[in-house]
Parts: sequence; C-alpha cells; structure tokens
Amino acid sequence: MARTVLKFGGTSVADLDRIANVADIVAARAAAGEQMAVVVSAMSGETNKLVALAEGAAGKDLPRKLFDDEYDVVVASGEQVTAGLLALALRKRGLRARSWLGWQLRLKTNKSHGKARIMGFDDSHLPDSVDAGEIAVIAGFQGVTDDDRVTTLGRGGSDTSAVAVAAALNAKVCDIYTDVDGVYTTDPRIVPKARRIDKISFEEMLEMASLGAKVLQTRSVEMAMNHNVPVRVLSSFVKPGEPNPGTLVCSEEEIVEKQVVSGVAYSRDEAKVTLYGMPDKPGVSARIFSALAQAGINVDMIVQANARGPDRANMVFTCTDRDSPFARETLEKMKDEIGFESMDVTRDVSKVSIIGVGMKSHTGVAETMFRALSEKNINISVISTSEIKISVLIDAPYTELAVRALHTAFGLDAE
Repeated sequence: MARTVLKFGGTSVADLDRIANVADIVAARAAAGEQMAVVVSAMSGETNKLVALAEGAAGKDLPRKLFDDEYDVVVASGEQVTAGLLALALRKRGLRARSWLGWQLRLKTNKSHGKARIMGFDDSHLPDSVDAGEIAVIAGFQGVTDDDRVTTLGRGGSDTSAVAVAAALNAKVCDIYTDVDGVYTTDPRIVPKARRIDKISFEEMLEMASLGAKVLQTRSVEMAMNHNVPVRVLSSFVKPGEPNPGTLVCSEEEIVEKQVVSGVAYSRDEAKVTLYGMPDKPGVSARIFSALAQAGINVDMIVQANARGPDRANMVFTCTDRDSPFARETLEKMKDEIGFESMDVTRDVSKVSIIGVGMKSHTGVAETMFRALSEKNINISVISTSEIKISVLIDAPYTELAVRALHTAFGLDAE
C-alpha cells in the first residue's frame, strides 16, 4: 500500500479545536486505507514565545556559541507539544498513533543551530511503524546532529521536514495543509482575479518561492525537486469529504499544457546598491562579492556597464532591504581598496517577476512585459532573466500597479 505524508502548519493547529479538525482530516484519510506520517508545526504564535523566553534567559551578552544549541532545545519544544496533542486526539478517535521527535527519527543535520540543513536519515523504525498501520505524528522543524544535539531548521523548516520524511518513506505524495487552498497566479489580496493553479512545475514553484511567494518554503521545494517528491498544497479548513483539489507541484513532464507565464511574484524587501566609477579590470568584482558573502549578505540582481570615463565601470546589484546598511558599511570600508568613486543605496524599491516554463519555447515574452509596464508609466531600473523568469526592479509605490498590469497582460485573470 502506498505511503503518504501530511503536513499541517501553525495556523492549522493553532488551538485544540483546530487540532481536533486536523485529527478529523487524518481519520478520514486513514479510513480510506492510507498509510500515513503526519508532520506538524508548533501552534501558531508559540515559536515566537519560545524565542522570547530563550533570549530573555540568555540576556544580551551571552556569546552565540554558548546560546545557539540550547536555543534550539527550547524552540523545538513547540512542535513536540503539537505532536503529542495530535497523537492524543487521534487515539481519542480510536486510531493507533504515536509521536516522533527529530532525535527518534534520526533525522540527521549539520551543526548550524537555528538554520541546520538535513543530511539524511539514520536507520529508524519509522517505515515499519507506518507499514504496520500506526499513524506517525512527527514534530517538524527539528533534527539531531552526529553528537546527539537537537537542531532546528530555520524558517519554514516543517515543510522541509515533511518533504524529507516523504523522500525517506518513498511516499507517493507530500500534502502540505495550510490556510490557503493552493498556489495562486499571484497574491489574491492585490489581484482579486488571481486563479488557483492546478499543477505547477518544481522549477516554477522554486522561482515563485524565491521571488516572494509565501505558500511554500524554498528549501522544501528544492528538496522535493531533487528527490522527485510530488507536493500538493491543500486547505486545512475544508471539511473531510468536501472538494479540496489544491495545487500539485510536480515535474514538468507531468504538465500537459504549459502556460507561457504561470504566475507573477513580487518582493518589497529590496534595496539597490550602485557603485559609480569602478576600475574596469579583472578581479574587482570578485573582491566586492567576496566581501559581501563573508558579511553574510545575499546578492540577487547584478548589472555592470561602462562608465563615462575611460577604463571605468558602474555596477548595480540588489540585496534585501534589511541587509542594505551592512552592504553600505562593508563597501565603504573597501572604497580605497576597490577604487570606486561614489556609492548610492536606494531602499524604496520592489522586485516584480513573471515566471513560466512556457518561456523556454515562446518569443515576445519580454516585449509583452515591458510594454505592459510602459503603458502604466512604470520605469524599470534593473532587469534580470533566466530560462523561466524575468524580474524587474521598480519604485516601490508602483508594485501593486505593476503586478495587476502583468497579470492581465499575460491572460492570468480569472473569468
């Protein structure tokens, strides 16, 4: 019998009533004959409380090397509580269920506490338990190092846990239950005519997640793609037995009719850094981005062009708005070493992107995008492209107008 993995986020298990609703969903699927592992997040708001407790106990002066490992012990307890409560709710319904913590699963990670990466599974009894008909209720977001220390996986870590469990169990699908009923062509709060997407490729979902869509965490999509684990996004607020088709994230080969553009994503957390009058010679860019990397600053869009003076160039790149002060500080310290003439940091900007595997085989996509923005008098300051996406940097006040214009221009509005 095929195994399946279900994952429920914080809003889906926010209190005992919602945990009871989750138990009803799991019970209905068990009655249909499914063999399941269920991955849960902490109850909504609990992780923030635990973070505050850990920081309050440690104070401001405790070095991070003496803080991070015990921080993970505290923060991981939120998922432990949810797993135990859901197991009890399932037993109340006459089902065989037990909770599993990260160390019991032997979900091995590296030692980067607070943002650990999954390295694999040691041999555990989880597959035997699932095959025997017991519902495994797994605390997400956590793992264990080789020296048996608890780790947490960072933002969205429960999604990543669920996909990792699905891969380890060779599950036919990993169902992510959340507070929305699928992946939409864009943010419905901006475009009321946004449509739920029936199927989307791993590559498109990875781009959408990295470009601002909040439905799935980037690392979970990357892991699903690497292990070819189909992921389905469903609403946890639909009652068992009612239609709940969701969105299937799968390989491109499973999508018969590919849209030229599948979605429009946006990110407001952007800043543009411009270096004027850099020496136009080998090695300068390497020194700049090496220093930014060492400072922990992630760089996205990069454009370099000739300056007016001889043997000089101007460079533009983007980073997150919250990282922009650190980027300025890092580069100002290197001004004499690099030899640029001046620097400008613009923080009131947004990135708007179109994504679609159909771009690989269709022409005129860029023309349609730029014409739609031009008709709304929206100026573009930076452009970045890949095989399946085009991103532009624009002034932040035009974000919603740009998203609506592009959604309409590519025929994504629902009838």
